[in-house]
Amino acid sequence: MSASRRSVLRGLVVPLVLLGVWFFVTHAKLVNPLLLVRPDRVVTSAIKHYEEGAIVGPLLASLQRDLLGLFIGSFAGLVIGAAMGISRLTDRLLGPTFHAAKQVALFAWIPLLSVWCGTGELAKVVFISLAAFYPVVLNTHEGVSSVGREFIEVGRVFRFSRWQVLRKIILPAALPSIFAGLHLALIYAWLGTLGAEYLLAAAPGIGNLMVEGRESFQMDKVLLGVILAGVVGATLNTLATRVEQYALRWRVRGI
Repeated sequence: MSASRRSVLRGLVVPLVLLGVWFFVTHAKLVNPLLLVRPDRVVTSAIKHYEEGAIVGPLLASLQRDLLGLFIGSFAGLVIGAAMGISRLTDRLLGPTFHAAKQVALFAWIPLLSVWCGTGELAKVVFISLAAFYPVVLNTHEGVSSVGREFIEVGRVFRFSRWQVLRKIILPAALPSIFAGLHLALIYAWLGTLGAEYLLAAAPGIGNLMVEGRESFQMDKVLLGVILAGVVGATLNTLATRVEQYALRWRVRGI
């Protein structure tokens, strides 16, 4: 058996154990069935909602918000993080304000965003962008600012222009840290997507699916939303890891 297959099987141990415990406690009626429904009811609910088109539509709506906010927040984070890492003046101007702003809990921005942007789609995208923005700025700044001065001096010896130094020396050296920030941004953006859908105005999405289930006390619907959120998050994390590994395949790893 290959190492990758063994890794996948090991990763399935905990979910299968939790599924077994869930099946046991619900069938043995050790918990209130109104609060924790049986797994087969969740499967039945998933089939029903899929046939009614109540899964694909909300899922696509959530992914659209997530990816749009991720793109906006990551792009802004890359620009500002790189500027702070390259220029000491920019770091001194923007650094204190940024480090103060990132201490504010993300969900504390909801009341302000709801006043400035309403409670609709714009507020949700801005909130998701904020979730993605902070980790990209931090990791990009760290990656760019930690490039050794000796590498910059080599570029000067070869008479590289500023653009060539940035493209051929600084960015390749900072890529591992930048990708770490983008990876975190992907995770935080998905969490922000679910939070925005749950706390702001109702609209198609996985978060709204869970809200509807809570309000109608349909726990099978709530659990279906939770499972969908977890599966999508795990899938996005796996894709991000594969992309990062492919993009950084040129690196020489130490022993």
